[in-house]
Amino acid sequence: MFARTTIRGLPMLSDYLLNAFATLFVTIDPVGLAPMFLAVTAGASTAQRRKIALQATLIGGAILMVFLVAGKSVLKTLGISVPAFQIAGGLLLLIIAVEMVFEKRQKRKSETAEKAMAGHHDDLHGVAVFPLGIPLISGPAAISAVILLSSEANDAIAYTGLIAVVLVIVGSCLLSFLLASRIERLLGETASMVITRLLGVLLAALSVQFIADGITSFVMTAI
Repeated sequence: MFARTTIRGLPMLSDYLLNAFATLFVTIDPVGLAPMFLAVTAGASTAQRRKIALQATLIGGAILMVFLVAGKSVLKTLGISVPAFQIAGGLLLLIIAVEMVFEKRQKRKSETAEKAMAGHHDDLHGVAVFPLGIPLISGPAAISAVILLSSEANDAIAYTGLIAVVLVIVGSCLLSFLLASRIERLLGETASMVITRLLGVLLAALSVQFIADGITSFVMTAI
């Protein structure tokens, strides 16, 4: 997937970092995460959304850093293959997509509001972990890309540059989340409902793609 390069000079280093940035930006798609953020934080106040955005990016960024530093070792130690991770992530994402399409999340809005008023924010901020932190920011594709890119870093400078690229991408996710509330103000309730269902369908397709890629990888490995 990635062309192997030898980091010996500035031109090669810049090519490597540009390739890393483009790969991770397309894979994570910070801009595309904004409407997803709006959908899964429906009913939250602006202040609560800021906290969720910060938590989600910190969690997602931390996970990417862990796999950047010791990705292959972690999966190998746990006996988990990347295809298995793709399938598991796809199935979990599919559950969220079904809830979005059939508005099952709406049933929890009143309960979430009551808990928030009572000072219990666990359910509301749980979306920072799943699905925002995992798998929308640090999903199977992003983790796979980070692991592969880290294997291409042949010296400390390139490795440090890759860390910086990941931090920039995660920072752009935070910016996208913080600006998402402004987008919501321009939409009415009907438009929000339509967009939520549409995104649910797209999210379902994305989850099926994760599962299909995982199964394909399993088959290719077995051959």
